Amino acid sequence: MTVSPVVPAPSGGLPSSGPASGGRVGGGLLDPRQLVRALPDAFRKLNPVTLWRNPVMLIVEVGAVFTTGLAVADPTGFAWAITVWLWLTVLFANLAEAVAEGRGKAQAATLRQAKRDTVATRLTGWSPGARPGAYREEAVAAAELRHGDVVLVEAGQVIPGDGDVVEGIASVDESAITGESAPVIRESGGDRSAVTGGTKVLSDRIVVRITQQPGQSFIDRMIGLVEGANRQKTPNEIALNILLAALTVIFLMAVVTLQPLAIFSKGFQGAAPDTAAINSDGVTGIVLVSLLVCLIPTTIGALLSAIGIAGMDRLVQRNVLAMSGRAVEAAGDVNTLLLDKTGTITLGNRQAAEFVPVDGVTAEQVADAAQLASLADETPEGRSVVVLAKNAYGLRERSGLAGSDFGAGRSGEDRNVPFTAQTRMSGVDLAPEATVDGGPSGAARRVRKGAAAAVMKWVRDNGGHPTDQVGDIVDGISGGGGTPLVVAEHLDGEPARTLGVIHLKDVVKSGMRERFDEMRRMGIRTVMITGDNPRTAKAIADEAGVDDFLAEATPEDKLALIRREQEGGRLVAMTGDGTNDAPALAQADVGVAMNTGTTAAKEAGNMVDLDSDPTKLIEIVEIGKQLLITRGALTTFSIANDIAKYFAIIPAMFAGIYPSLDALNIMRLSSPESAILAAVVFNAIVIVVLIPLALRGVRYRPSSASTLLTRNLWLYGLGGIVAPFVGIKILDLLISLIPGIS
Repeated sequence: MTVSPVVPAPSGGLPSSGPASGGRVGGGLLDPRQLVRALPDAFRKLNPVTLWRNPVMLIVEVGAVFTTGLAVADPTGFAWAITVWLWLTVLFANLAEAVAEGRGKAQAATLRQAKRDTVATRLTGWSPGARPGAYREEAVAAAELRHGDVVLVEAGQVIPGDGDVVEGIASVDESAITGESAPVIRESGGDRSAVTGGTKVLSDRIVVRITQQPGQSFIDRMIGLVEGANRQKTPNEIALNILLAALTVIFLMAVVTLQPLAIFSKGFQGAAPDTAAINSDGVTGIVLVSLLVCLIPTTIGALLSAIGIAGMDRLVQRNVLAMSGRAVEAAGDVNTLLLDKTGTITLGNRQAAEFVPVDGVTAEQVADAAQLASLADETPEGRSVVVLAKNAYGLRERSGLAGSDFGAGRSGEDRNVPFTAQTRMSGVDLAPEATVDGGPSGAARRVRKGAAAAVMKWVRDNGGHPTDQVGDIVDGISGGGGTPLVVAEHLDGEPARTLGVIHLKDVVKSGMRERFDEMRRMGIRTVMITGDNPRTAKAIADEAGVDDFLAEATPEDKLALIRREQEGGRLVAMTGDGTNDAPALAQADVGVAMNTGTTAAKEAGNMVDLDSDPTKLIEIVEIGKQLLITRGALTTFSIANDIAKYFAIIPAMFAGIYPSLDALNIMRLSSPESAILAAVVFNAIVIVVLIPLALRGVRYRPSSASTLLTRNLWLYGLGGIVAPFVGIKILDLLISLIPGIS
């Protein structure tokens, strides 16, 4: 195992259209129709049994009940206006949560379409390699299947339950789960053996061993999670709830003490006139409740649950299933990001990058021979050779020996030589050119392309001698982290000779360096994990711009690296798809398993990426950070709101007794009644206004913690102070025009 540092890349921003741009991390704008659909749920949530989980809003509801009684006993326009808006405050808070949950329920309804009454073909007595007749087939309902049962699924049939393919290979339609219409391949063995109940086999047939327990299928868990049925409050959310409850208790005690103070002040002042705020018995109950509701952190109390649900919802929109809100929060606090090289940092297949000729041969001749030798090579590397020859040298791509005019003008049959693991070469045998009368002219030509050792042996076996220059080119490409493929040809009657070398390299995905720069600005250390040798790993790491790399990695090495990081107090995120990744996924604070991976990997991680896109781990971290930032921003805004409401209500309550307090009435509000009602109305309306922001999330921009804190204080702290001054003043002007209240 080798862990080597990499020189950090220079800072640089991402283009706004890039995959990691801040604009991508959002939940979309609020559809007004969602408010209407969520209203029934919002009314149901008025039940105190449901509302007790939100102590701030429970206090508001108790206050609304209290003012309702006072309004019935002594009906006035002011009393009923306050009462109505207190009930609306609770309703709007419930509406925020109901809208967030409603989006999940809509997604769950889509998932339920994947569940249907399915008949399975259960194989009793089946064993690997068993011939038909050695086991018994029986048709059973999918609901009757148990863990360990073996079923046969053929083309056109629905897979009856979650499991692993134990025999065969098939094309599977997973659009019901992932939304992706392109079929995927599932086969026995390896890391692409897991299948999901409710998906459909499109071709061939597979034997599946059921791994789910009754009622605990992957789709069942997805439905429960997106509906929020199994959502537990996260530690951060619990801590914030405790803070909000403590602030509520403090303000409750402060407001209660105002009553004896008001009675004393009234008696002490003697001739002070009665107002709506203070009468002969002190402060009116309606005013006390209004003051309490306006001073406690109702805004964040109303939106806190919606923010958490929306965070998980944003992951679901990207086809990532988080098993808990704790996992989403942990993603926001990640310090170290572990990423596989293949398929994550690189495209996953080595691509031809250059044709390097030996002395006496041109690069175009190498390209022509390499393209011919690659026509029978259906590997991604082989196809990339054909494409590079066409793009770099204008060589027409020849579709095959039997196609178009490829064999025209030849006296015999051309023959493709496909690549095999035994020969480690591919190539073509070309027949001699034909003359006008049909006879042969010239010599037959054989071209080979493949591993250096294999092609050089072929050259020697055909009378040739590889030059030392070939060895130098091969060593140079290998030393730079690339893969060399030697190209050679043999003409009848002449010794075989080497033409040059194809430089294959892992192609780093476009924009990866910028994304890692962004991670660095977020304070996240990136580590590339690969099975390559240290020299190759360092070359890719340097090009990609990661901070560290782990070369020749084994499952034990990955686990040890995660534990070392965690011992230093850091949170670690990683992605994986194989059974050998399961220990590390379980150990990581954020373990993202690929849906194409094994059941063991999916059970070990706390997130599942339904698209099986390893690069999505970077987006997950961004969404987690956005969740935390949104929660912090709206908490700052909510607490700052109280300052303005304090200046609206307190002077209105006591200016009649203490005229000097009128100096605090800086908004010059019309009357005590309009000031108090304006504050209560603004307190309710601001919740509705902020629902889209809670669902969409505050836009995240990579920066340091101090920069984010400063931005929050200026934008949401100062904004939380200024907005109520403006809003309450406008509402006061409107309320003063209503007879019977002002």
